[in-house]
Amino acid sequence: MSKNIFKAIVLLSSLQAVSQENLNDVSENYFTLNDSVKTLKEVVIEVKNDKGKSSVNRAGIKEKDLPQAIQVINSEVIQQQQSIRLSDVVKNANGVYVGSARGGAQESFWSRGYDMSANNMFKNGFRFNGGSIPEVSSLDKVEILKGSSALLYGNVAPGGIMNMVTKTPDFRTGGEITMQVGSYNFYKPSADIYGTFNKSIAYRFNGSYENSESFRDYVTKNRYYVNPSFLFKVTDKTEITVQGDYLSDDWTPDFGTGSIGKEIADVPRNAYLGAKWSNGNTKQATASVLVNHEFNSNWKLNFNSSFQDYNRESIGTERIQPAANGDWNRPYGRQKAVEKILANQISLQGNFNTGKIKHQLFTGIDTEVSYADAYTFRFYDPATGNTVTTYDSVNIFDPNLYNSSLDGPIMPSEVTRIVKTETTRLGVYAQDLISFSEKFKALLGVRYSYQEAKPVTHAGGTETEGTIRNDRAFSPKVGLIYQPTKTITLFSSYSNSFTPNTGVDIYNNAIKPSIIDQIEGGIKNEFFKGQLTTNVTVYQIVNSNLAQTAEFDANGNINTNTNVKALSGETTSKGVELDVTYRPIDGLNIIAGYSYNDMRYTKTTGATGSFIEGDRLVRTPQNTANLSFFYTVQSGVLKNLSVGAIGNYIGDRLGGWNNQVNPAYPNNVWDREIPVNGYTTIDVSLGYSWREFSLLCKLSNITNELNYTMHENYSINPIAPRQIMTSLKYKF
Repeated sequence: MSKNIFKAIVLLSSLQAVSQENLNDVSENYFTLNDSVKTLKEVVIEVKNDKGKSSVNRAGIKEKDLPQAIQVINSEVIQQQQSIRLSDVVKNANGVYVGSARGGAQESFWSRGYDMSANNMFKNGFRFNGGSIPEVSSLDKVEILKGSSALLYGNVAPGGIMNMVTKTPDFRTGGEITMQVGSYNFYKPSADIYGTFNKSIAYRFNGSYENSESFRDYVTKNRYYVNPSFLFKVTDKTEITVQGDYLSDDWTPDFGTGSIGKEIADVPRNAYLGAKWSNGNTKQATASVLVNHEFNSNWKLNFNSSFQDYNRESIGTERIQPAANGDWNRPYGRQKAVEKILANQISLQGNFNTGKIKHQLFTGIDTEVSYADAYTFRFYDPATGNTVTTYDSVNIFDPNLYNSSLDGPIMPSEVTRIVKTETTRLGVYAQDLISFSEKFKALLGVRYSYQEAKPVTHAGGTETEGTIRNDRAFSPKVGLIYQPTKTITLFSSYSNSFTPNTGVDIYNNAIKPSIIDQIEGGIKNEFFKGQLTTNVTVYQIVNSNLAQTAEFDANGNINTNTNVKALSGETTSKGVELDVTYRPIDGLNIIAGYSYNDMRYTKTTGATGSFIEGDRLVRTPQNTANLSFFYTVQSGVLKNLSVGAIGNYIGDRLGGWNNQVNPAYPNNVWDREIPVNGYTTIDVSLGYSWREFSLLCKLSNITNELNYTMHENYSINPIAPRQIMTSLKYKF
C-alpha cells in the first residue's frame, strides 16, 4: 500500500506542465473522501488537455464560459498535417476559407462573409500586417475567435479574428531538427532548440530556410526566418517574455490565368503569363515584451508592448485582362508598401465575490500608432521622358508569345506619389463574467474606441493634407450562459463592431464609421469525459448603415462622384456552424466541421453605381466543410506507425465584382460576377517514428482537383495539383 502511495506521489511530481486547476480536476475525479490507505490499491493519473483555455480571448475565460464560437488548432495538428502555409492550417477551421491576394503576394482569409486580412490578423495578441505569408514552423497554435471581437480588439471586422501564437521557452531542454523535401524542388530545413541558462532564464530559437519552385512555370520562392525568444522568471509571481522574429521572402508575382468576360481563361494550370523578370520581396520584423505579474491567485496584471516593421515591394507585369480572343497588352506594375506599428497593452484580471455572486473581471487600455506609406510609380522612356504603360503584347492562348525569353524593354520607373498615413488607435474596455450560480452566468462588457487617421500626399515636390478621419465608437457586448450540466453550455450574445469608411459625405466631411450588429447563439457539449466535443453556433450580422455612393449631392442634384458617400445601404450575413473533435481511443484524433453562410445586400438605393438588392457578395461560399483524422498505432508490431487524411470542401461562390446598377447595360445591370464551382481536396499521410527519428510523407490533392482562388477579375490563381511532401525529423 505504501509503495502504491509513493508511486502516486512520484507521478504527481513529474507532471511539469499541469496547472493547479488540472490537478484539482484529477483529485476530484480519482480521489474521494472515502478513499483510505486500505482501499487505495492503484492510482491512475489522467491529464486532460487544457483546451478550455486560449489566449485569444485575453481574459482567461474558459471556452465553455465564453458566449462565442472559438477554435484552436494546436502544434500537434500543424505538424501531423505537415502544414507549410497558414492556408494549410485553416483547413481545420470550419467557416474560414482562403481567398486570393493581388498577385499572389499573400494569403487572404475570410470568415462569415468578411475579410480577415486587413485588421483581423494578430500575432501573439498584436495586430499583424497581413501583407506577408507568415511562417508556420514557429507556431505553437492558431486561435480563431468567431464573430465580433471589437470589445477586446477595437477596429476589427465582425467575421472573426485569427491569432497566431509562436512557441516560447518553458524551462525544458531539448529540440528538433527537421528537413522537408517535396514536389517542384521544395527544400526546407528548420530547427527548434530550447533550454535554460539557469533557473531564472530560459531560451528558445526557431529558424527555417525555404527554397522552392512551383507548379507554375518560372515561379520561385526563397525565404528565411528566425525567431529567438527568452523567458525571465524575475520572481515566483513575475515573468517577462521577450521575443522577436524576422522574415525575408523573395517571391515571384503571379496573377494567375485571368478571365475573359464571365469565364475563367482556359489556359494550362502551369502557364505563367507574367514577364520572367517579375520579382517581389517582403521583409517583416517584430519584437515584443510581455510582462505578467500575479499579485495573488485572484489578481493578475499584464503589460505588453510590440513593434512591427513591414516592407513589401514588387515589380513586373500585372492585371491579366485579355480581350475575347486572348490578346493582352501586358501592363507594367510596381508596388511598394511600408508600415511601422507600435502597440501597447495593459490589462488587469481579477476574481472576486459580491455575496454569493462570482465575478471574473477583465479591464484595460490599449494603444497603437501606425505609420503606413503607399507608393505610386510610373514607368517612362528614358529617351523622351514619356510615360510607358505597356511592356509588350501577347496572346494568353499562345505560349510561344508569353513564354518567350524576351527581357526588354524594361523601362525605368520613378515614384510619382507617396501617401503617408498616420493612424492612432486608443481603446478602453471592461468586461465581467458574472456567475450567479453554477448554471447561470452572464458576460457584460463595453469598449470605447478612438481612431484618427491623418493622410498626407507627397507628389510633385508638394505636400497635401487629406481629410482627417476621426472615428469614435462604443462597442458593447452582452452574453448569457446557461449550463444545465458540467458538460453542456447554452449561450446567446449581442455585440457590435465598427468599420471606418473612406470618402466624404455630401457636405465634404469625413464619413462616419459603419456600426455592425451581431447576434449569436449556440450550444457546446462534451461527451465521454471530454473525448468528444461538439459546438453548434447560429449567427446574424447586420451592417444597417453600409457606406455607398450618395444618390444626390448637397444641392439635390444627381451625384456622380464615387468619393461622396452616404450610410444608406445594408448587408446581412447569417449562418450556422458546426465543429466536432473526437478522441475515441489513444492515438486517434478526429476533427470535423461544417459552415453555412448567406451574405447579401439587403438594402440599396437603386441609384446608378449602387449594388443590387438581394445579390450575394462575391468571395463568400455558401457551404464549407472539413474532416480530418490522424491515428498513431500505440502497441504491437506496428507501434508508432501513423496514418492520416484531411478533406476540405469550398462551395460555389462568385468571383469578380458584385453587379451594379448602370443604365448603359441591359436590364440596367452592369454584370461583372464570375460564377465559380465548388471543389474538394483530399490529403493523405503516412509516417513512422523510431527512437529520436520520425518520417512523415503526405500526398496532397490526391484527386488532382483543379479550381481557383480569385481576387476580383484579374488575379485568378489555380490551386496546387497533386504533390508529395516528406519530412524527416530528429528530436533531442
